[in-house]
Amino acid sequence: MNEERHDALRSLLGAWSLGACPPREAAELEQHLRDCAECAEEAARLRDAAGWLSLDEPLDQPGSLRQQVLDWCLARRPAELPVPAWGMPYTAETAKLDALLRDLGPEEWQEVAELPWHGGAELLRPAEVLGRLTAVDGFLALALGLPDPVPAAAPSAPAPTLTPGPAPTAQRRVPPQEAAVPVPRVPPQGGPYAAVTARTARLLADQAGLPPQSVRARWRQQTHDLVRSAALAPQGSTPVDLGFAVLPLRDAFVDRALECFVRGEDVARAVAYPYAPPAPQHLRQMVELVVRLLPRALAGLRAARPEPAGVPGGRALREARRLRLVVDGPAAGEWLVPLDGEEAGPPGGEPVASMVLDGLELCQLAAAHRDPDRLPVGEHGDRAAVREVLHALPLLSRP
Repeated sequence: MNEERHDALRSLLGAWSLGACPPREAAELEQHLRDCAECAEEAARLRDAAGWLSLDEPLDQPGSLRQQVLDWCLARRPAELPVPAWGMPYTAETAKLDALLRDLGPEEWQEVAELPWHGGAELLRPAEVLGRLTAVDGFLALALGLPDPVPAAAPSAPAPTLTPGPAPTAQRRVPPQEAAVPVPRVPPQGGPYAAVTARTARLLADQAGLPPQSVRARWRQQTHDLVRSAALAPQGSTPVDLGFAVLPLRDAFVDRALECFVRGEDVARAVAYPYAPPAPQHLRQMVELVVRLLPRALAGLRAARPEPAGVPGGRALREARRLRLVVDGPAAGEWLVPLDGEEAGPPGGEPVASMVLDGLELCQLAAAHRDPDRLPVGEHGDRAAVREVLHALPLLSRP
């Protein structure tokens, strides 16, 4: 072993003694320790020293520390261009994901993350996950007058004009072969998600030859541009067409913050890194958005199911039902959720059921990262209504 490699392995002893060395490098280092008495002696000293560290006092700083420092700084010197409250979850979640990506090594950029949604799951590497986030964030960029990060679709070729000509004198000995079509990393989807998947596929093809850190830099620059532009539109009323829904800018930013958290957690799971949940005040905004969008998901669930036989108009002859949703945990709150569409008439009477669950679990279910039939939920009243809400929530997820 040359001296350069020896020094490289020796530099890993500190991380190895704390159990923070990647598995492949740890295996190589342990093999080296069998043959190098000097490194083995130092490793033993470091491992003994690491034993004095209490497991009850983790080295990682608490997730709230960053917000505490920012609050203290802003109290001393207010920002010249303050970010509106509805833009803060996006600011925090993009910064958290960027911090994770900065720590990734070359091998970790090649890991494959599983990205579930209600229509299935996609398998993407971290740089491709960033491409997906960038493509959908591009809808916000367009609404704010920023450049679209997604290249324009290639114009379709005109149909060839057939002209009469002489018949061929001989048949080809080898028939023409069709060109191989590469399998797209993002399977094409129809319906309301066609625009999203088409944009993602074009951007992934455009960035395919770039180093992962260049992809990260592109994505991070766009997030900075979006936050700065949001500060100039504090009302947040500009409509944003996300391809599958049109939301006001303030809701679109919270939607993108939730997506960023969920996909960041997907990447962290693939590379075996810890990943903190959103801050309580940000999680509350995400929960409120999910509750506001829940009637759309319920409408989608009703559209996929036939009306009860023998009852004209289904529920149109009954009073509209409501469910009391109680969210526990840091984002605690209570809402009355309408279960039936506008055609059912005004709501009346008491809620037909009550449901209690944790706010983070609610958001994970809305992202199709939880099984609605296995989620721990407190319920009272009409069990069918509770099941209806639980099965509608994952329909808010998308590719």
